[in-house]
Amino acid sequence: MSSDLAAKLTDPSMLMAVLVSIAVFATLYSLALPYFERGDLEKRMKAVSTERELIRARERARMVADSGSGRGSLRKNNNKSIRQIVERLNLREALVDTTTVNRLKAAGFRSQNALNYFLVARFLLPFIFCALTAFWVFGLGNLEDKPFILRVATTIFGAYAGFYAPNLFISNRISKRQFSIKRAWPDALDLMLICVESGISIEAAMRKVTEEMSAQSPELAEEMVLTTAELSFLQDRRTALENLGNRTQLEAVKSVVQALIQAERYGTPIAQALRVLAQESRDERMNEAEKKAAALPPKLTVPMILFFLPVLMAVILGPAGIQVADKF
Repeated sequence: MSSDLAAKLTDPSMLMAVLVSIAVFATLYSLALPYFERGDLEKRMKAVSTERELIRARERARMVADSGSGRGSLRKNNNKSIRQIVERLNLREALVDTTTVNRLKAAGFRSQNALNYFLVARFLLPFIFCALTAFWVFGLGNLEDKPFILRVATTIFGAYAGFYAPNLFISNRISKRQFSIKRAWPDALDLMLICVESGISIEAAMRKVTEEMSAQSPELAEEMVLTTAELSFLQDRRTALENLGNRTQLEAVKSVVQALIQAERYGTPIAQALRVLAQESRDERMNEAEKKAAALPPKLTVPMILFFLPVLMAVILGPAGIQVADKF
């Protein structure tokens, strides 16, 4: 029975039908997906408002603690089971470095449970991936014609992939968020420049940017809301501005943050600095587009050779070949 099943699974016609079905399904899914997408702006704004309430509660608790009452403590919302696993296995000291928390924030995970879930995932996924790889290699009988060392190495590679899978997921989330923020950042600076030149404060300018840019880049609107909340509740405004640069991890954002910090410290006008930084961000975006356009011809060379050239040769030489075959 197993041999018949293996023969059916390895049948070229069966494989071709499966591949065609997958291609058709992927095409239909790609065409229908935009009609079923729902904007998660309300969800993001709700999460940001929750973050604002947490900042307010933390600052009130700190002020109560400083006043000497001794009752200022925040109620922790961590998942107890996840937190216990992290504490018992001492995962913070083993897996956390100086950039882990900043990377999680840059990926959009700012809750109290984010770090714990990340650490537990890095601890458990190697064992899960190793077990699945071992079952695929030894249980299902794959790679039987390969040496035993190679099969063991494949199992170890599965564990290695499981250990770095959370990092790849976080890196992917960071890249998507940074792309969205970088694309909308020049427009946000122009709007902020208009607001500042009209005479309103930087907090009101950021709030206006949040309202106007929420549809174009929800990630940027989210970061602006958090910065506005921190500017309202934190004692040191410099810390609130630096947090914006640390959360985004973009050089363009950090440059604007430094300009705002210098304006706060020395009282210098910020409109000219915002105008220059907005133009630099726009030029950088244009340079990246030009680089992608310049890299397109070399990337198209191999697909054209593999797919277009054989078809072209068949169309040109096909009739001649048929006539030659008929004569001989």
